[in-house]
Amino acid sequence: MKKSDSYRLYGITHSLYTGRARSYLIKSGIPFRELSSGHESFKAEVLPESKAATIPVLVTPEGAVIRDGAAIIEYFERANGREFEPPSAKQKIISTLFELIGTSGLLRPAMHYRWNYLDENREFLHYHFIHSQPEHPEREAKAQYMMSKMQNAGMLFGVTEETMPVVETLYLEFLAALNQHLTEYPYLLGWKPSIGDFGLIGPMYAHLGRDPVPLRIMQQQAVRVARWVERMNRTDQDAPEFFNPGDYYLGDDSIPETLVTVLKILAEDLMPETRAAAEVMNQWLGENQPDPGTSAQGSLARRMFGMAEFGLRGQSINAAAQSYRFVILQKLQLQYAQLSAAEQQDVTQLLQRCGLQELLTIKLDRALGWSENQDVWL
Repeated sequence: MKKSDSYRLYGITHSLYTGRARSYLIKSGIPFRELSSGHESFKAEVLPESKAATIPVLVTPEGAVIRDGAAIIEYFERANGREFEPPSAKQKIISTLFELIGTSGLLRPAMHYRWNYLDENREFLHYHFIHSQPEHPEREAKAQYMMSKMQNAGMLFGVTEETMPVVETLYLEFLAALNQHLTEYPYLLGWKPSIGDFGLIGPMYAHLGRDPVPLRIMQQQAVRVARWVERMNRTDQDAPEFFNPGDYYLGDDSIPETLVTVLKILAEDLMPETRAAAEVMNQWLGENQPDPGTSAQGSLARRMFGMAEFGLRGQSINAAAQSYRFVILQKLQLQYAQLSAAEQQDVTQLLQRCGLQELLTIKLDRALGWSENQDVWL
């Protein structure tokens, strides 16, 4: 890999997972150049090192290649003294919890509002999909193929005609609760973004805060959330509507009641799916016994270990069980294990209030690790 004068971020504007890494770079004041994954250098130079054709991928000035938003953020967090990780116990766990929610817990509304309102979204999406492809005679056909593929993928996340009403109802309740929380603070945990903000911005920007239909809903029903989405893509604090802002996380390891309300709503979906996905994946592990070091992540098809069935407000949902949910959950459980007994008690009581306490004990039968730009089985 050639050396350069700046960081290069490979992704696409409408990519959920690219949004997390991009926001982190912006808020960290790290100069970077963003290139499409359709750029010729991605296939020729980056893909041999990234090991999988997924985004985002960061190339450092020295030529190192880092794939995956979490790995990109961790690369900088190790070097900057954990700038965006709250140091106190409850806030640290809640921050990681929102990372989990953003990367796994909001996929249904993100896919639903993008692909089930095509009469209004189609032209906007077509522009982005065709311009993520290099110019060649098959450009239009490739864009149409990718759009069709992603539309069908929505069903793998549990979005069907039968589940659409409950997906919308729960999302709108979450949106209203988050909007109320942001009445008092510009970010989830106070006056600066946390790892949780970066996790959450993925779906809330790329899908729900840009695509025409969900953007209109956000602007009309949750203007404070719309402002947070803008804020997360600007270099400064961007909080002029708060006339006496602080500059750090809330004191005394405080978790506002408004954020507890948000988490209670999200728990209704997150908990049953996480339980069901763990059961499916543990069955797969028992039947397949993958060798240590075997990749646990790749294309969507290879990340699937079966369909997890669970109930949500009386509606049965079937969604693909995927490993990435448990990568972040494993991180949360490790953070919890490193707390003192008193801190663990505080965190447990908080998660119990939110209906999320089982996240501390739901585990896969095999741990996950990271090697050569891939999640692997240990």
